[in-house]
Amino acid sequence: MVKACILLIEGTNCEDETRRALDGVGIEAELVHLKQLTGNVSKERRRNLLDYQILMFPGGWSSGDYVRAGAIFAARIKSRLMPQLSEFIDNGNLIAGICNGFQILTELGILPGFDGISRHPEAALTTNKPARFQCRPTYLRHENSCKVTGKIDEGKVLQIPVAHAEGRFTFGEKDEEFLQRLIDNKQIVFRYCRADGEDAGKFPWNPNGSLHDIAGISNPEGNVLGMMPHPERAIDGIQAADWTRSNKDEGDGRILFESIKEHANKI
Repeated sequence: MVKACILLIEGTNCEDETRRALDGVGIEAELVHLKQLTGNVSKERRRNLLDYQILMFPGGWSSGDYVRAGAIFAARIKSRLMPQLSEFIDNGNLIAGICNGFQILTELGILPGFDGISRHPEAALTTNKPARFQCRPTYLRHENSCKVTGKIDEGKVLQIPVAHAEGRFTFGEKDEEFLQRLIDNKQIVFRYCRADGEDAGKFPWNPNGSLHDIAGISNPEGNVLGMMPHPERAIDGIQAADWTRSNKDEGDGRILFESIKEHANKI
């Protein structure tokens, strides 16, 4: 059976929704504290990252998002777990980081990963424009398929909620240069859009001011995905903002987890 590790530390708070989403598509998901992978627990509680096929970084405010969002979680991983994590990726296993998880993957230098894992972050998820917490439904257009999103048709529009204060994707002074690399590599997986699939263009369709309406990217190999919106909060039809009119049995987020299972079965 496909096994998923949902990695958490203090401040992580979306682990239960993530486990429910994975369990719902038939993936055996386990909540694992970082200390269980680094060996700082009793022997019977220790876990080995390489025993899993999927690694999930769920949302939340790891370590209170002090310093920068995701920075402390990433620093702790770098100090103790980076060789195993690098091997995990090289083996073709799947990683998905949602919201705070996306922030962690950028802090680790795993995303965008133009030339492999970078020593220092190449991108940032910084303060929203407008500068306030956004908790609202958004629409995403599936721009390019990756190994984590294989069941989703390119161009399909999904309604997925966001909940973040630091979700604005940027390369800073290298916005133009690095955006072109993302486009050329087809690493832009999701972009914020309007309900009809047209470009977002401005707030509120783009809820945070992200460069090029970017909501999610992958590494060049396509087995690592980071995204700001929360698909684990859009599993059931009743979770859709328009559920009284849509009468959907399933939320738009479920297909992402079905995609994860489909590819993980091939590993």
